[in-house]
Amino acid sequence: MTQTYHTVGIGAGPANLSLAAMYGVLAPHEIALFESRDQPGWHDGMLHSGVRMQTGWVKDLVSLYDPTHPLSFLNYLVTTGRVYALLGAGFDTIPRIEYQQYLGWAAAQLPNIVYGTRIDRVDFDGELVSRSGDVAVARSRHLVLGTGTVPFLPHFLAALDPRHVFVADELHHRLSTVADEPDAPWIVMGSGQTSAECVAALLARGVRDIRWIGRRSWFAPLEDSPSANDLYRPAYQEAFLNLSRDVRERLVSGQILTSDGISPGTLRGIYQHNYEERLRTGRFPVTIMPSRTVTAARQLDGEIELECLTAGSGEERHRAVHLVVAAGRQQAPLPFDEELAALVDIDERGQPVIESDYSIRWKHADQHKIFVLNRGRYVQGLVDSNLSILPVRSAMVLNSIAGRVVCPFRDEFVSTRWA
Repeated sequence: MTQTYHTVGIGAGPANLSLAAMYGVLAPHEIALFESRDQPGWHDGMLHSGVRMQTGWVKDLVSLYDPTHPLSFLNYLVTTGRVYALLGAGFDTIPRIEYQQYLGWAAAQLPNIVYGTRIDRVDFDGELVSRSGDVAVARSRHLVLGTGTVPFLPHFLAALDPRHVFVADELHHRLSTVADEPDAPWIVMGSGQTSAECVAALLARGVRDIRWIGRRSWFAPLEDSPSANDLYRPAYQEAFLNLSRDVRERLVSGQILTSDGISPGTLRGIYQHNYEERLRTGRFPVTIMPSRTVTAARQLDGEIELECLTAGSGEERHRAVHLVVAAGRQQAPLPFDEELAALVDIDERGQPVIESDYSIRWKHADQHKIFVLNRGRYVQGLVDSNLSILPVRSAMVLNSIAGRVVCPFRDEFVSTRWA
């Protein structure tokens, strides 16, 4: 028998875990999460040694809404007996593996999380029906899509030997299968934090010939100043929602390094390693190559050759045995069947129209809300794809489902006046 819930969430990552943790305000209604993986996880392929979070640990699943919630990160530290060890270690930001373990700890205490079940299709017959294959696994009044993003792979990489092409998300798991040849040349393709972490992981492996190729004019650090952090608070989100689409797009473009820049500690570590190895060996293990756009790739004489267009419109070719692709991410496709998709309002870009409460505009939205998380960068701003205010987003979704304010939140002491 197909189970019926008030809300079904597709995906059990941080966004939907936060929502499930706070769903008790709608009791006795229940939410169920369906996750395609067999167990809790979060960026499992990017858990290289030394990798840190880019947000502070107080920005957990619940604390910015309710610091007394039993699933706060502080409660996790205390109840698992590690609070003194972590504080004593003096972390500015916690290890990513710690955050992943926190998510697993929280998920274990939440009801109705179903692992190993991929929702392939959602249709509507008066209720929203979530299907895995041909099987209806759940019916619900509301739906929350928290499926996240998938790595972007340029089409011209498709013909390369997959044994020598590493999507960044797979590097941690696959690196141990590569022959230990320190002088075999590698290329890392990308300009953001993920590419920097891949470079650092290769250096830790002992690789001595890395070309780090990126489109940006420099490998830019994360902007983490007080004024940058102003952009990740409810007061700014409220002001941002009142702007026109064109203005929002322009602002997001100018603010991108507050979200997609490289942690200064990661950059510093790469540059310091480079410097020391030059002293020891007379050569830099990393050749840093910004302002280059990769336009083509081919397999040639047992190596991969990339064609690059430089900022000055020049052309270059670079060869390596192995290629790591950290070229950004794209939205996972929405799992709507054709009939449901036809009921959804589409904007001029062919994307669902997203409202200020994270719901999409569709024919039955008055009774059945469909929320999409991490797809509204130009609606809610960069905070939509960031962990900074997860519980505030959850509160907004819960208020929308309830049709009234059941999760009030406050953001006062605001010294900035946005235009």
